[in-house]
Amino acid sequence: MLKGKNILVTGGTGSFGREFAKQIFKNHPDVNSLVIFSRDEQKHHQMSIDFEEYGDRKIKFIIGDVRDLSSLERAFVGMDIVIHAAAMKHVHLAEMNPLECIKTNVHGAENVVAAAIRSGVKIVIGLSTDKAAAPNNLYGATKLTSDKLFIASNNLNRTDKIRFSIVRLGNFLGSTGSVIPFFLKKRKEGFLPITDISMTRFNMVLEDACKFVLKSIENSWGGEIFVPKIPSYRLMDLAVAIAPNCNHNIVGMRPGEKQHEEMITISDAKYTLDLGGYFVILPQKPIFDFNEYEDFFKPLQVDKNFSYQSGLNDQWETVDTLRDLIKKYVDPNFIY
Repeated sequence: MLKGKNILVTGGTGSFGREFAKQIFKNHPDVNSLVIFSRDEQKHHQMSIDFEEYGDRKIKFIIGDVRDLSSLERAFVGMDIVIHAAAMKHVHLAEMNPLECIKTNVHGAENVVAAAIRSGVKIVIGLSTDKAAAPNNLYGATKLTSDKLFIASNNLNRTDKIRFSIVRLGNFLGSTGSVIPFFLKKRKEGFLPITDISMTRFNMVLEDACKFVLKSIENSWGGEIFVPKIPSYRLMDLAVAIAPNCNHNIVGMRPGEKQHEEMITISDAKYTLDLGGYFVILPQKPIFDFNEYEDFFKPLQVDKNFSYQSGLNDQWETVDTLRDLIKKYVDPNFIY
């Protein structure tokens, strides 16, 4: 599937891009090249050191900004596959800086679409978030808009057969600025700030997220939203897993936060298919023949009242599994 291909990742110096690069070179050494595109000079420098064994032919680093269409157009020349991972992602910062969030998440996505069409890219995968389903904050609203732009783009340039699809992911375990590193830091003070004792979240490790993106590239027909089946965790279970002897300080939810996250809403159910290990939300106006799609994948149509919500999940992390995951993926010296 990836043999001889040129792949570019926007926001590629982030957590996802680094893990994706590891998996590409470990499992797909026959790719022609992997291009890392982002605006962070220092992260480029550090990543180039970490991956120097692969040489300039296999991995290339381009400094640029998704807000700048011309820099994307230059970078996309000769690319076969683009994964759009660049985003302003912190909910509270987006609430305080709405125009900056819109510039990156909406106009940036618009630029990615335009550059891909002009450069002849074949497949574009946009990384989305559970917060884009029934959003109640600006970050989620901008990601939903980005998703809509990608899906609609399949109808803009059909003669070139570019496929735009979305991968909707849950929270990455231990990612920068997330709750696990925050709790690990705060436990040294003897207490944990708890937003809501009933709060739940979807959970995904970066390794699995990258594998799912690769699977989605392979299965993309254009216009789908791919949703993995992943476990949830309860915030209070995470607090016990990390710091069983700490006191809890209930501080309330921050602006834009939800008690439970959604990946698929009831309004999506009409267009949602179950493909065993994952769900697909089909576009309302697909560019492909649905009967052919059904014959190929043999999917199941979900119930009309179906929704995929972190608080109503049938897969759950426990205190013990959370501890194992933290030790394996976040801090090998973790002791509770």
